Amino acid sequence: MSSSLEYKRHTLAHLMAAAVKDLHPSALPTIGPAIDNGFYYDFDTHEIKEEDLKKIEKKMRQVLPSWKAFTHEVVSADKAREVFASNKYKIELIDNLEKEGATITLYTCGGFTDLCRGGHCEHPAAEIAPDSFQLDKVAGAYWRGDEKNPMLTRIYGLAFEDKAGLDAYQAMMIEAEKRDHRKLGAELDLFHFDESIGKGLPIWLPKGNIIKEELEKWAKETETKWGYQRVTTPIITKEDLFYTSGHLPLYKDSMYAPIQIENENYYIKPMNCPFHHKTFAARPKSYRDLPVRYAEYGWCHRFEDSGSLFGLMRVRGMQMNDAHIYVQKEDAVEEFVRVIQLHEYYYKTLGIENYEMELALRDPKKMDKYHGDEEDWKDAERMTIEAMEKSGVPYKVVHEGAAFYGPKMDFQIYSSIGRAFTASTNQLDLFMGKRFGLEYTAKDGTKQIPAVIHRAPLGTHERFIGFLIEHYAGAFPTWLSPVQVKILPVSEKHADYAAEILKQLQTADIRAEVDDTDSLGKRIRAAKMQKVPYVIVVGDKEVEQKNLTIEGRAGKWEKTPSVEEFITEISKEIETRSL
Repeated sequence: MSSSLEYKRHTLAHLMAAAVKDLHPSALPTIGPAIDNGFYYDFDTHEIKEEDLKKIEKKMRQVLPSWKAFTHEVVSADKAREVFASNKYKIELIDNLEKEGATITLYTCGGFTDLCRGGHCEHPAAEIAPDSFQLDKVAGAYWRGDEKNPMLTRIYGLAFEDKAGLDAYQAMMIEAEKRDHRKLGAELDLFHFDESIGKGLPIWLPKGNIIKEELEKWAKETETKWGYQRVTTPIITKEDLFYTSGHLPLYKDSMYAPIQIENENYYIKPMNCPFHHKTFAARPKSYRDLPVRYAEYGWCHRFEDSGSLFGLMRVRGMQMNDAHIYVQKEDAVEEFVRVIQLHEYYYKTLGIENYEMELALRDPKKMDKYHGDEEDWKDAERMTIEAMEKSGVPYKVVHEGAAFYGPKMDFQIYSSIGRAFTASTNQLDLFMGKRFGLEYTAKDGTKQIPAVIHRAPLGTHERFIGFLIEHYAGAFPTWLSPVQVKILPVSEKHADYAAEILKQLQTADIRAEVDDTDSLGKRIRAAKMQKVPYVIVVGDKEVEQKNLTIEGRAGKWEKTPSVEEFITEISKEIETRSL
């Protein structure tokens, strides 16, 4: 988001708070930031419903012309508490700012004053088009994201540079609703959640499991060619491993509660990294062995907050396309470039054309949350940026979001309708090798610590397949389609030839089914609803001539091939993973 658009969105959050206070004087404003598609503001009130949004939006447009310019004032904590004496939420924020020794500023425009760090339009009335924003929805949100705190009313707004931008976004969201992976996942019988099993723990139904296993098969084949070795590590471990890694107590809230076995605490693993470090340490290593690339589709479980769970996109049980690379520090940049190139290969094959990298560095305001040596941090940041620049893939830098032990690079991929997803997290890590005492014998006979690269190009099966469902609108390429060919005999007398075709296709490892359950028209519609790549209709002509009438997603085939000819064509399409 450009700074000018971010400033407009932040300004609109203030404008909305002013409109809400005018219409609902008892509502207490709390916080209201800019977000990727607009803005929101949280209020302590139970008065506001969805039907009130039009009134609030109308009031915002009425007030906007009077918002000529912002003024701001640096004040003491006591002065700020005096201004917001009747708002306990603002008082809490002021108290925190005072403890941190932070500057306290008040911003005023159009008679509305708010506690704020700044970042607004200088002249809102002149810079914000009245038709460039729209209030979107009302939702509940806990104060400061904590379930123990009061539930507030959050009003979301959409905002763009102009009406065209707003219209384009809304059109995209209509299309996105049609492609919602939860909706399509149910319609295509791909996955299921059952409350009796637990929140965020998906069941892969047979058709969804085919997609999962095809991706895993492809990744394993690819990684073998790229020099990876496969390992398998336990799903449970003693807690000491996570003290060594530093995840306890920092990551404890995102882990399932420990299980006590023989008077020791064991944890279900939330990530594979510590296990792979122990795998590397299990046998002596020489510089001749490096780089060592360990890959695993390991099961991980994370106790994500129940409010953040969202279909396959945010789950508690996941399988990760994970690997860790142990490499000499002087070779780490080139190895990281190879990791980026592997991402590009996967994305190109899947038809993902729009992607970028985002490098998350340390938040300068929260330096106490990061561990490790300052020089290692600087080296890791410099080397990561060098690799990203060498790759030629577009990237941006944000000064927050780094892991506690090193900078973090995320791949952001965009679906065919432009929705952004974080596909994978990758790291060049100079911390964990020291933490785990990892070493190899260098060429001069000395013991050296390897750099560690964490990478997962396909992320978790769950999230990545959720993305692919929406990217393809459920119409997977033939190689990924759960059912690749549907055979429809016109009547019972055509059943024998349909069964013969089925046997030949299955012998050639093509996933095919015969459907003879209903009228032909209904069966054709059902096959299309199920997004089957190829439909073969078997009638008198096909039985007599021993050929096939085929309809693909692009329409009816002009030629009528023999079964053998069709098998040759579709097998090539599957083998090359063609789109």
